[in-house]
Amino acid sequence: IVKAKMCADGEAFIYYEPESEVISRSGEECVVAYLDQWFIKYGEPSWADAIRKHVEDPKRFETYTPATRKAFREVVDWLKEWACSRNFGLGTQVPWDEKFVIESLSDSTIHMAYYTISHLLQGRKDERDYTGDGGSASPLGIKPEQMTPEVFDYIFLQKEYPADCGIPEESLAKLRESFEYWYPMNLRVSGRDLIQNHLTMSLYNHAAIWPDRPDLWPKGFFANGFVEVEGKKMSKSEGNFIMMNEAVSGHRVFNLDGKEIVVGWSSDSTRLALASAGDLLDDANFSCEIADKAILRLTTELEWAEQMTSEAGKAELRHDEAGAFNFWDRAFDAQMD
Repeated sequence: IVKAKMCADGEAFIYYEPESEVISRSGEECVVAYLDQWFIKYGEPSWADAIRKHVEDPKRFETYTPATRKAFREVVDWLKEWACSRNFGLGTQVPWDEKFVIESLSDSTIHMAYYTISHLLQGRKDERDYTGDGGSASPLGIKPEQMTPEVFDYIFLQKEYPADCGIPEESLAKLRESFEYWYPMNLRVSGRDLIQNHLTMSLYNHAAIWPDRPDLWPKGFFANGFVEVEGKKMSKSEGNFIMMNEAVSGHRVFNLDGKEIVVGWSSDSTRLALASAGDLLDDANFSCEIADKAILRLTTELEWAEQMTSEAGKAELRHDEAGAFNFWDRAFDAQMD
């Protein structure tokens, strides 16, 4: 009452600020702006309970580590209202209020379903035409403007055939068949920072679109940590931001903390360095020194392989009868079986 009276008398006004300091990508301090906003009520009890059951069931949902499952469980427990729109920037317009666009974490949560039919809608010019923009349009002769909500409902929601859509029913049946064959997604790999928003929202939105078909909900999420180079976060300003193409075939020299590092190895040595960098939720540290040493080890292995496959090398190999295993053969065979 006191607050309302003071505001009404012009003696006070409502003030908001972030919980802690927030710095934008441009380096500026962020402030709170009071604007109109749309929210999604992820905390709705029946909706949250359905997701909680899905997350808790390892037969329905694979997380690959107990820590990841625990993280999803905690998010479902605290996630309530989420601001799902913004009034500027690029994005998909909010269908019922087009002056807003959907914010990026709330958007693109079930777009994987489109991948199951995209090859029938977007023709490809050749194997390098990944988007279909250079091709000759839909292999089924379907035009973009014909893909109405009713058509998508037929494909994804098993609704009745929309007779006025202008697309032959047998063509739409092929799209539905492709979706039913390929969906759900068995695995999505993403950063651990998206567990608390985008990935959990993906589960919620699948349940919202297919409430009676949990068989179409995601079957597994693998969350990984961030990649560091020489123990530091990759940063273009530091110079330790390594692109894949230069790692396997390029050449660049940069200085990091007074140490000169040469980038440019091979695909195999890069793989070995990545394999030893780390796994799961831990941050992976890519060591350029390990990549350097991997080249020497691979050279040694190549020399050994060439030696053992030479005529002289073959003469040193055993020539037992087929199926005549010694102890080490049996042990290896048992381990591999």
